[in-house]
Amino acid sequence: MLIDFFFELRRAGLKVTTTEFLTLLEALQARLADFNMEQFYYLARLILVKDETQYDRFDVVFAAYFNAVESALDVAAGEVPEAWLRRQAELLLSEEERRRIRSLGGWNALMETLKERLREQSSRHQGGSKWIGTAGTSPYGAYGYNPEGVRIGQSESRHRRAVKVWDQRQFRNLDDRRQLGTRNIKVALRRLREFARSGAAEVLDLDDTIRSTARNAGMLDLKLVPERHNAVKVLLFLDAGGSMDDYVRVCEELFSAARAEFKHLEYFYFHNCIYERLWQDNARRRTQSVSTWDVLHTYGSDYRVIFVGDATMSPYEITYPGGSVEHWNEESGAQWMQRLLAAYPKAVWLNPQPRRRWDSTPSIQLLREMLGERMFALTPAGLDAGIRALSR
Repeated sequence: MLIDFFFELRRAGLKVTTTEFLTLLEALQARLADFNMEQFYYLARLILVKDETQYDRFDVVFAAYFNAVESALDVAAGEVPEAWLRRQAELLLSEEERRRIRSLGGWNALMETLKERLREQSSRHQGGSKWIGTAGTSPYGAYGYNPEGVRIGQSESRHRRAVKVWDQRQFRNLDDRRQLGTRNIKVALRRLREFARSGAAEVLDLDDTIRSTARNAGMLDLKLVPERHNAVKVLLFLDAGGSMDDYVRVCEELFSAARAEFKHLEYFYFHNCIYERLWQDNARRRTQSVSTWDVLHTYGSDYRVIFVGDATMSPYEITYPGGSVEHWNEESGAQWMQRLLAAYPKAVWLNPQPRRRWDSTPSIQLLREMLGERMFALTPAGLDAGIRALSR
């Protein structure tokens, strides 16, 4: 069975050798994976993949071949029993039926009522309008509908109306080796250039070599200079996961172009809004995060900042402590955004969300105001305008 898996990896461009494949078979014979799919996944990746940037390709082949990559969803185990959230049906409503469903009336009411439900509920519910469950109009649960609720235990968004999402997600890193589908992104980024020579003198200066050789009566006199690099410093903050899954391709193209254009590039991931922690590897974000304070204290004000995200979330994620969908943030996202913008005056936000939706999305309007309207569409024209704004 694994011979076909080996050839699938090779067809996907992974340079897996016969020796590495035999090593994997020896590890399985020694029962290092112990008949566990997750253990086998990590064992196979450890042995067969030599470059972390190829993890994406390996994951795609692994998932397609075995069709069984286990989910790491962990929905507040011990507080909301898994049986309460078992999917048996999904609620489908007409637009008129949705309009008749009323919200509880804001963040505080939602949180207080959720505490009451957790204290009172003792069994699974489906199709109702009050309890934590599935396929209903309750503000709490999965696979139903409510204009303002807390989504618990659902694998992905459907209506994108949740105020808070109670789960643990896995995001993947952007592949910086992805080939650009268009040169427009690179051309736009090149507007942000300030060249300087740095490093060892190893590039031939042809004009000076000719002059020096002529002065030396024809005896070759090579002249070398340091290579010219774009001296602009860039901090790139990338929104990952959730609704940004729709825009992975264009973000990978931007990420790839930025890595090629800027020698001084630092990047960090966040989810929806900036809070007290950032990370550089989505697979290890819970164990290897970076304090946002450390970022502010490490990189000087001469850095240009580019935020990339659809800015589409519950407004509470920006304005309220505790509004984050994944943890209890002691300070609001707005406070952290204000600190970043004060430290880095030259900042823009690139938004892949279609421009026609901006005016009807409250969270986008909030962030646009914070940035002084320096939010631009992630299109060739919008990117060009954003880079021009950073160049001023």
